Amino acid sequence: MREIVLDTETTGFDPESGDRLVEIGAVELMNHMPTGRIYHQYINPERDMPVEAFNVHGLSAEFLSDKPKFAEIVQEFLDFVGQDAKLVIHNASFDMKFLNAELKWARKPILPMSRAIDTLQMARQKFPGSPATLDALCRRFGVDLSVREKHGALLDSELLAEVYLELVGGRQPGLVLSAAQDRGPVQSGPGEDWRPRPRPVPLPPRLTEEEAAAHAAMVEKMGEKAIWLRRSPK
Repeated sequence: MREIVLDTETTGFDPESGDRLVEIGAVELMNHMPTGRIYHQYINPERDMPVEAFNVHGLSAEFLSDKPKFAEIVQEFLDFVGQDAKLVIHNASFDMKFLNAELKWARKPILPMSRAIDTLQMARQKFPGSPATLDALCRRFGVDLSVREKHGALLDSELLAEVYLELVGGRQPGLVLSAAQDRGPVQSGPGEDWRPRPRPVPLPPRLTEEEAAAHAAMVEKMGEKAIWLRRSPK
């Protein structure tokens, strides 16, 4: 099963008002494991960015002026996401709105919303009433945020990949996603210096005291033959 964890940065909130993409970052997962293949591209929005956007993205009109326009990288992007892979996105409706606007302007088929997996909705369903921002979910799952001084599409997609795998049942052993920012548009294969690292902060127990007490009471009622009382042979 191939999935693409994806994030974008934009000049604003509404493509119909002239806002454009300025960055796309994506990470490939295969059967819930990172393959080492990424997609990362800065994009010339063909318009000046508002001053407030500089503070969020750390980008500027000058920095983006020599970057390719979306129409120049659209096929490379479509080749990376493919035709069938699910697109894992936090607040998917926002990113899909911008991606499809750009695709429409480039005269390319749009991405159906049915391909999107919205981790914001997943988090709200799993933890109703709790903060569901990417930062909040990273803190909940013990994902290291120390490298996230500013928003960036590639870094955010790498953090989101770790959060997503926790949301679907816990990440696989050995999952490590690099936070490097300057790796070119597409890379295939993990770097030579890749090493699995232990989680810096252990996850808190997910079993509440009430649940543990209820389980203990159930086991006690079942008597000495309860499977939970059996010890594995040495």
